Amino acid sequence: MYLEPTVTTAVKVLVVGPFGVGKTTYIGSLSEIVPLQTEEEITEASEGYDDLANMPNKTTTTVAMDFGRLTLNEQLVLYLFGTPGQERFKEMWEELSRGALGALILVDPDRLDEAFPVLDLVEKFDLPMTIGVNTKDGTPMYACDEIREALHLPQEVPVVDVDARDQQSSAQALITLVQHLMSTLV
Repeated sequence: MYLEPTVTTAVKVLVVGPFGVGKTTYIGSLSEIVPLQTEEEITEASEGYDDLANMPNKTTTTVAMDFGRLTLNEQLVLYLFGTPGQERFKEMWEELSRGALGALILVDPDRLDEAFPVLDLVEKFDLPMTIGVNTKDGTPMYACDEIREALHLPQEVPVVDVDARDQQSSAQALITLVQHLMSTLV
């Protein structure tokens, strides 16, 4: 028996940010399917390219993309695409940004300077954005307005705290992005 599909709208959203900020973890915390991950072991080839000084336990990195799916209701599905964070993989951005409605930019408050190249790419592809400040154990807390000021963001760009490991926190950041997208479409 053939059943008509009920999903009528699929929305593509990018999850972007610098190397090691938590994009893969974020998608994994939300996806209703086992996420597609293109994680590879970090090898000597990354020496001089990937700064692991603040991430001594990091052993893998995304080399193509992460992909997850989240059904919001019978008619609407979100496809989450995570981009690699390193500069050398930025060619993936052009492909992944096609058809995307917006981007959630994850940032580490201890490494905000690494967010500027990511912000530049999101602006280059003219994507509405929300900033998710990935808070984790031991990370100092900063007010969202302080993060906005440090990143030189306009007031209309939402900035929210998120713990990429926590499903509810991750969902709230995604809701903020979707609300922002809806406000830009009106």
